[in-house]
Parts: sequence; C-alpha cells; structure tokens
Amino acid sequence: MKYITVMQKALLTLVCCLLVSGSLLAQRLVSDAKIVYRIETPAQADPSFEGGTLTQYMKGHLSRVDIDFKMVHYSYLINSKDESVVTLIDNHGDKYLIRAGKEEYAKELKEYAQVQFKDATDTKQIAGYTCKKAIGKMADGQTFEVYYTTDLVPENKQYNRRFINLKGLPLQFEIINKNGSRMNVVATKVDLYAIPGSYFDAPKTGYKEISREELLKMGS
Repeated sequence: MKYITVMQKALLTLVCCLLVSGSLLAQRLVSDAKIVYRIETPAQADPSFEGGTLTQYMKGHLSRVDIDFKMVHYSYLINSKDESVVTLIDNHGDKYLIRAGKEEYAKELKEYAQVQFKDATDTKQIAGYTCKKAIGKMADGQTFEVYYTTDLVPENKQYNRRFINLKGLPLQFEIINKNGSRMNVVATKVDLYAIPGSYFDAPKTGYKEISREELLKMGS
C-alpha cells in the first residue's frame, strides 16, 4: 500500500508538471511584432476619420504606434529604457515633432498604472486568436472594453502603457475621445517577425520640433 501511495504521488507530480509546461508552451513571449488594427469611428464622426488604421510595432524596449486617417497621421515612438516618447504629427503636410522626457513619461506611466482590468465571460476570435473580454477602469471612473489573448504576452509591458496591467495582448479595445465619443479598434493582422530598428528612430529632418504647449496653442 505504501508503494502504491508513493507511485501515486510521483504520477501526480508528473501530471502537474506536464500541465504547467503545456500552459507555458501555449503562451508565447513576444519581443518583436507588428499588429494592424482597423479603427471603427462613431456614426457622427467627421468623414475624414473614416477608414483609419492603427499599427503597433514592438521590438524589445522599443515600440511605435502609427495612427493613419485620410488627412492626419500620428506616430508615437516609445523607448521604455530611456523613458522617453517622441510624437510625430503630419497634418495636411504640416509636420511637427514633440519630445517628452523622463519626468513626463513617469507621470503618464503612473496614471496608466492605475487602470485596472476585470475579466468578463465573453470570448471571441480575432485575427486567428481566442480572446477574452475584460473591462478596463480608469482612475476617473470611466470604463472601456478590451478583448485580449493570453497566447501572446508582450515582453515589454510598457510597449503600450494603457495596457500595462493587462494579462495578455489586446486585439480589440475602445478609445474614449475628449468629447466622450468612442472609437473601436480591432486587429486584422498579427505578424511576429524581427522588426527593423530603424522603425523606431526619430526623423532628423522634415519635421518642425515644438513643445506640447506650443501645440496646444495651435489648437491641436
């Protein structure tokens, strides 16, 4: 009887190890990726914002977000190691560059770190991945929906600071605009390959460098 008990314990340990390793194999730690999302704007939105796309790039501690509409293009170059963000704006051919240093980076990171996610029961398939629904709650009490996959886990949690507390990679989420309207962002393609480092370099020419205060005075 004692022999059987020892064998049972050994088998139980083996089964547990296999289950854990199987779970780890199902998840992929992502360092480099390109994710293309379509942007669904509300019916009352300006027609010039229809058909927009959001493209997320990741490479180690570097990330980039490109938001393209018909007339306006935004890029955000985020370096979590240097704790800096460079914003590029191309508005009807007028190009501006805004830099944010460590102090501003830390302030925004602290704000985003307060966003908490609570899982719901809904699931759906997005871009070939099974995604769970979660409700994100911001510090001001506003909530937004997100669908994320646990099959892909970003190596750099700060690639998109809005999702620093999310347990996977978001493939659908809401963006709340300043006027209270919402845009839905849905992934259409996920590519996992080595992204060139040049994608994350700030341009040296072609953009006028201004401060965020100057941009606000311009009414942007």
